[in-house]
Amino acid sequence: MTTYAKGIIAVIFVAQRTEHDEAEYQIAAARMVALAAMQNGYIGIDSVRGDSGLGITISYWQDDDAAKAWRDNAEHAVIRDAGRGRWYTNYSLHVSAITRSYDWRKDT
Repeated sequence: MTTYAKGIIAVIFVAQRTEHDEAEYQIAAARMVALAAMQNGYIGIDSVRGDSGLGITISYWQDDDAAKAWRDNAEHAVIRDAGRGRWYTNYSLHVSAITRSYDWRKDT
């Protein structure tokens, strides 16, 4: 877990997966994580997916320009289009600026 500074941009992607092409999806998802990490202004990512196929991925960016550059990345656009055609039944995307960030860890 990571605490983020005020003003960091969080791009929140909430998506419902189809049951199609799981192996290809995993390859594409891994490529997106690697590609995002190479972008200027990239800070990190958190991602979870439940048994129902609903997933939430949050990517963190230094500023809105960096988040927009990721949105506009050509390879990202190609895989996004594949997602719309094969891997998702629907998704929502939300962009917000962090105003506060906290961490907590249980002592073991």
